[in-house]
This record gives sequence, structure tokens and C-alpha cells, in this order.
Amino acid sequence: MNQLPTTITSNPQGSEFSVHDLPERVQDALFVTRRGCDELIPEKEWVAKLLRSHTSGMPLRIKLGLDPTAPDIHLGHTVVLNKMRQLQDLGHQVIFLIGDFTSMIGDPSGRNSTRPALTKEQITANAQTYYKQASLVLDPSKTEIRYNSEWCDPLGARGMIELSSRYTVARMMERDDFHKRYSAGLPISVHEFLYPLMQGYDSVALKADLELGGTDQKFNLLMGRHLQEDYGQEPQCILTMPLLEGLDGVEKMSKSKNNYIGISEDANSMFAKVLSISDELMWRWYPLLSFKSLAQIDKFRQEISEGRNPKEVKTLLAKEITARFHGANLADKAEEDFNNRSKGGIPDVIPLMELGGAPQGIGSLLKQCGLASSGGEANRLIEGSGVRIDGVTIEDKALKLGAGTYVIQVGKRKFVKLTLKS
Repeated sequence: MNQLPTTITSNPQGSEFSVHDLPERVQDALFVTRRGCDELIPEKEWVAKLLRSHTSGMPLRIKLGLDPTAPDIHLGHTVVLNKMRQLQDLGHQVIFLIGDFTSMIGDPSGRNSTRPALTKEQITANAQTYYKQASLVLDPSKTEIRYNSEWCDPLGARGMIELSSRYTVARMMERDDFHKRYSAGLPISVHEFLYPLMQGYDSVALKADLELGGTDQKFNLLMGRHLQEDYGQEPQCILTMPLLEGLDGVEKMSKSKNNYIGISEDANSMFAKVLSISDELMWRWYPLLSFKSLAQIDKFRQEISEGRNPKEVKTLLAKEITARFHGANLADKAEEDFNNRSKGGIPDVIPLMELGGAPQGIGSLLKQCGLASSGGEANRLIEGSGVRIDGVTIEDKALKLGAGTYVIQVGKRKFVKLTLKS
């Protein structure tokens, strides 16, 4: 997946030449582009664009669009953001596109039912955090940020009808999720056909040379190529990146599946969650989330096959990811706190909470502190000796706490310092 082919067909006559005939900077750019990717379509056109950029000194325009459908970005989103940063570091112009208009339609990709559209107020609230969080990966001083309402709103009804005339229903139904839903007799709303058209029109408006997305976005990305050609532009290339499996190692990372790591989570939680993934999943995460060279990752594999503890290598990944979003000092502190918790100790930095109404039952307090989702779960935790107060295991489900300050611990990793007032 990450090795360069020995030959590339790269001219109208279809002749082939060796990759090693390319200028060294173009070879490096092609290697960076292909690292960890699923598909680069079409590769020969991307090589031609890189050669032109190398000769002219003009940076290529590289587009990534995200719809602000949730208030936070998670590590799954950073797979494409990391690739954007790598291409940005090569000197190309990256465009971070916030789909404030397309969010009102709702992306049907991979869905077996019509997706509820978000309100303008929800979109605005979510968009406020997106660029700030994306700037933890991208260089904000070199990033062009755009909102697709800039060109989608002015289209109006007349423009939307004209745009819709550029694609057929038959071709739209070739899309896998539409085809499956139609075959199963499941409803498809007409407005869902507009989503890929509007995403494709973004590429026309931005004159993109390359668009990035997950593998589930391939149809939408190809739409951009089609519309650019239809509007008389040079078509963009597309780069699809694998969908990152979440903490469970099965489903793609998603807030709705609660298998995610948000990039705004505190350092301790981020470090502990990365360290919790399976050894097998670690090898999926390393090439997609780490900036270490593939040679170094292969070396880690070899060392583990020769007896090195996989946890040591996983710890390096956890520290690298945590340091990226919180800095090296907090990453070191997160490792120290994790090791301290594993030995039964209490970390230096834990959430603080203040409640009134003492005395209160321990079950109610666990729920109010977010350490249990319900009274039933609180009771099960206590029965399983999973609750400690100031380091002492609690066995009495009827226990009530009076006014005072307590360190409440659930399991090895959840802590709250509670001040209870009368």
C-alpha cells in the first residue's frame, strides 16, 4: 500500500517511465501522498500535477471538506488532516472547507436511511470549534479556511436546477448506498441526491487539484472530477484514506458508537484510551496516526517479534498522539499518572466537583459525578469492589457521605475530587 510503483503511465501516449526518472522532490511528494492511502486516482495525473508544480513553483490546491455534524473532531478525522499537514509541509496550499451548507442536507454516505438534516443553529455552534481543533494538526498560518455557503447560497433555485441537469438519475443510482436502499425498498429523499452534487460543486468553486476523503467518500470525490470537467476545468485527483477503526477495533471511529478519542479530550484520558487498544489494532493506527517513518514502524514490528513487550511500543504511540494535542510535558505527565493509577495510586490532576445536600447516598453521588450512568450501575460497581473513597474500597451500597472533601475512584482510571456541602 505504501510502496511506489516502479513505472507510471503519465502522458497522453500512454508510455511508461521509471519513478526514479522523476526529480527527487517529486518522488518524495509522491511517496508522502501514497503513504497509508487507500487509492490515488488517477496517479498519473497527480504525477503530472506534481511535475508542473515543481517546474513552475506554483503550489497545488488541496481540498478537504468536513461537515460540522458534531461539536468535536476525533482521531478518525485526523487521518485525513494528518495527510493534509504532510502535503502542506511540502509547500502546497491546503484548503480546510467547512460544509456549513451541505450539513443542512446531510451526507447519505454509508447510510441505510435518510439522515436528519441539522438546523442552521446546530451547524453554527459545531462549526465554531472545528477550525480551532483542526489547527492542532494543520499550520493555521498556511491554511485557507472556507465555508461552502459562500457559493452554495448564491446559487438559488435557478442555479440548483442548472447544476442538477449536469448529472443523471441513472448514474446517481450507481452509488452503492442508494442502490442498496432502492433494492430494499427503503426511502431515498430527493434532497439526498443534492449532497454529492453540492460537494462536487465545491471543487469547481475552489478549483481544487486534489481532494481528500475517507473511502466512504469516493463517489462524492469522483463527482468533483466530473463537474470540474463539465465546467471546463482541469479535473482534480482524489486521495482516499482508510476509515480508522475505533477503540473496539471493529467499527469505524464514531461518537455515536462511543468508540472514539476526541482531540480536545484531556491528556490523561487520551493517553489511557490509546493504550487500551489491542496490539493488533495498534498496527492499523501506527501508519495512519503516527508521523514516525515506515522504516521505524517496521523496526518496531521486528523488535516485538524478537520479544519486546508490545505495550512499550503502544506507549510510544500514546505519548506521540497525546503530545501532538497537549505538548510533551503533559504527555509525560499522563504516562506518569497512568502508571501511578495502575499501581493503585491517585493522579495529581483529577476533575473537581462541588455538590450540596449532604448527606447523600453513594449511589446517587456516583451518578451525579458521572462515574456511573444509573443507580443500577452504581450498585453493580460497588458489588464488584470497583468503588473506592480516599483509597478505601466501598462495600456498603447504603453508605451516605456527609459534608467534606473526598476522592472517589471507579475502576483504575476514573477519579473525581468531590466537595460535598450541607
